[in-house]
Amino acid sequence: MTFPRAAGVLLHPTSLPGTDGIGDLGPDAHRFLDVLAQSGLKIWQMLPLGPTGYGDSPYQCFSAFAGNPMLIHIPGGTPTNFPEHAVEWEHVLPYKRHRLRTALAAYTPDERFQAFVREHTDWLPDYALFMALKEAHDGMEWTRWEPGAARRDPAALASWRTTLADSIGLYEREQYFFFTQFQALKTAAKTRDIELMGDLPIYVAHDSADVWAHRDCFMLDENGHKLVQAGVPPDYFSATGQCWGNPIYNWAALKQTGYAWWVRRMRAAFQLFDSVRLDHFRGFEAYWEVPGDAVTAERGTWVTGPGADLFIAIETALGTLPIVAENLGLITPDVEALREQFGFPGMSILQFAFGGDGQAHEFKPHNFPRERVVYTGTHDNDTTMGWWTSTGLADSTRTSDEVAREKQYALNYLGTDGAEMNWTLIRVGLASVANTVLIPMQDILGLGSETRMNKPGSQSGNWAFRFSWDQLTPGITARLRTMVDIYDR
Repeated sequence: MTFPRAAGVLLHPTSLPGTDGIGDLGPDAHRFLDVLAQSGLKIWQMLPLGPTGYGDSPYQCFSAFAGNPMLIHIPGGTPTNFPEHAVEWEHVLPYKRHRLRTALAAYTPDERFQAFVREHTDWLPDYALFMALKEAHDGMEWTRWEPGAARRDPAALASWRTTLADSIGLYEREQYFFFTQFQALKTAAKTRDIELMGDLPIYVAHDSADVWAHRDCFMLDENGHKLVQAGVPPDYFSATGQCWGNPIYNWAALKQTGYAWWVRRMRAAFQLFDSVRLDHFRGFEAYWEVPGDAVTAERGTWVTGPGADLFIAIETALGTLPIVAENLGLITPDVEALREQFGFPGMSILQFAFGGDGQAHEFKPHNFPRERVVYTGTHDNDTTMGWWTSTGLADSTRTSDEVAREKQYALNYLGTDGAEMNWTLIRVGLASVANTVLIPMQDILGLGSETRMNKPGSQSGNWAFRFSWDQLTPGITARLRTMVDIYDR
């Protein structure tokens, strides 16, 4: 699918300003849409919006269909002592959960709520019961619940539904308010000619309603434990690879159903978003399979994925969709052939354009095709200013001489003295022939490594960045608008 020439921003809603110590879908999100419109930006890309679990990562959620209740705006909030520029997850979560439960307890379900419940019977009952059971079992992973609940014995689940009826109702109400507020945001975006782009992880968390309710779709043993898990081999980000902990799909079983679970997942995503980035696209062609008990990812093997079969099934059910393929890392000709077969634009990262490896060649702006989505950096990169001022350019495996050569090449290529490198990369991206350019908010604000969203392979200190309105000055907005107009975006 051809994307129009446009530019946008990468910002997760948790990074917005707000009174509860975390950004949400309320007034500050609508104000952000106004800023985007003033800047001439047409796309707001978000990270996955599911209810976060381990490590507060939006890529490890309790459901592939539910929304994160921490993003629900609760009116009547008062200023708190939470940091202005970071989410203190360990303090924010219990504080907002308490506020949310208080607000939900005062809500009397009406016909609109009942209609919402009826509309989402394909996932909401399992999700609400899963979360209620998890709460009743002190947050333990579902494989450690009492056996009847863990193995989904019908009689046991019927008994639990009665016992946990109040808790189940609260989880259903959370989802009603999340989707109501998100749809209001989407409507507001449409009136401003702004599209919302989502991010769909290829895998789901093992401790999720999806795996608990659809065990046949995943490679699990008879007790529900992972036989194998997902990850990536050693690469730019990690010398030992990345061991993600997600269960791998039973693609043979999914194929027998016409990939029904995946079709439902994609349909749900496009009810929320105008376009979707498919994370780790190369895993659909072939994926790195690691033993289920592995701690690091060196002991893995490449296994052939579903390939074109999956996307034929999705397009047969839903039509041609505006999908962006995250084709970073070890990309083979077969991966690119799969992407091109369905017309999914790939990604290029400007921070990667100046190194000596083979993929840097295709990240150079003079090699961009029009059907490309260009980023200064992604949520997994350091910020551009952090990348540029770092002695290792975010890669500790290289020598100081290699880093110096890369920096000098970047200066020569970009025709700059290195000052305001964030704006240099923004300008180069916007001036390129690529149809889509997306800029992390940290790069628009010129922020350093302390605001990095995620460092792959690290288990803490991630997903915390927030900005404040005083940082996003009228001068920055005007500068963006000028560049967007000059380069016809």
